[in-house]
Amino acid sequence: MQGMYWSKGSVTRQAHVDIPEGTVEEEYGRYGFSGRVAHLYRQHPPVGWTRIDGALRPRCFLLDQVQADGQDWLESRVPFLCNGDVVLHRARLSAPMPYYFRNADADEILFVHDGQGRIETDFGPLDFRRGHYLVIPRGTVYRLVPQGRTELLVVESRGEVGVPERGLMGRHALFDPNVIDVPTPERLPDPPGCTGEYELRIQREGEISSVFYPYNPIDVVGWRGDLSVWRLHIDDIRPVLSERYHLPPSAHATFVGPGWVLCTFLPRGLEVGDPGALRVPFYHSNIDYDEVLFYHDGDFFSREGIRPGMVTFHPQGIHHGPQPGAVTAARDKARTNEVAVMVDTVRPLHPTPQAMAVQVEDYWMSWQPSPRTSQAAK
Repeated sequence: MQGMYWSKGSVTRQAHVDIPEGTVEEEYGRYGFSGRVAHLYRQHPPVGWTRIDGALRPRCFLLDQVQADGQDWLESRVPFLCNGDVVLHRARLSAPMPYYFRNADADEILFVHDGQGRIETDFGPLDFRRGHYLVIPRGTVYRLVPQGRTELLVVESRGEVGVPERGLMGRHALFDPNVIDVPTPERLPDPPGCTGEYELRIQREGEISSVFYPYNPIDVVGWRGDLSVWRLHIDDIRPVLSERYHLPPSAHATFVGPGWVLCTFLPRGLEVGDPGALRVPFYHSNIDYDEVLFYHDGDFFSREGIRPGMVTFHPQGIHHGPQPGAVTAARDKARTNEVAVMVDTVRPLHPTPQAMAVQVEDYWMSWQPSPRTSQAAK
């Protein structure tokens, strides 16, 4: 079938441009917009359901309502979605860690949703602030020293965290390698309350072991190589733009790993170069990926009732896309003003009990022309 192409019935000449009157466009594609694809022109939005029974119901979680006192790093990491490749946590930390931590199960990406501070690692320390990504390879010893309450999104990846291929755009697209920061070793202060015995907690197969040393386990005085902790700020990411074509989410990929991809959506210009071009995400089916969107900041113009700190989850096998009114509202806008982190996974994700406890029950109805008053707006 590869290389063949057909066109039947009422269609547009070019995808996402000049949609036939009285229809909506659905992109039905494989491998997250990079594989074979068909565009279906429907008379009704494919999200016009009246009931959904079963696990495919789209979900929204109020992660800022998950209870955690923020005093202990491991206890404050609350998982909300997981599969065999990734575990997504919402975390809060208000005080410096009195112990050190090593994850022997996974690489970690820490996204700083709010707050600031410093991370101490085998490779040296790095300061962080709101909007930073911190990438921590599996097996690295680290300790977080926040300055006040700090909120984070944590992505644990069983496979190695990497960056996407940039293809024709070249290696400096999205973010120049020169904006990546790595640490320099330095002598670090002892954790609070240290009496000469240093605790290192190690996670292996989800269980924690404690190893004790008579010296600080972060005692590296130099390092070299191409494997390290590193830091990237969202201000240094340059979104790829098009005035005349709505780019797929994959154009905003920031990190990749086995079985998942992470994208960063940032303020950007809309498709103002052609009045017939779509300015909002097109309807699409999740054939090969579950989709998770963490809302960090701004005005989420394609979806009402959303505030920073919320998460939406759209599983494989059911449609999603802009809510009613988003297409009309976008006609008068020239730019987006939103920052969000998206994680797409190949293997199905499963909500945890902690996530289900803060679920917006009527989120699945938010595509209806006259939706019920949502908990999300409260």
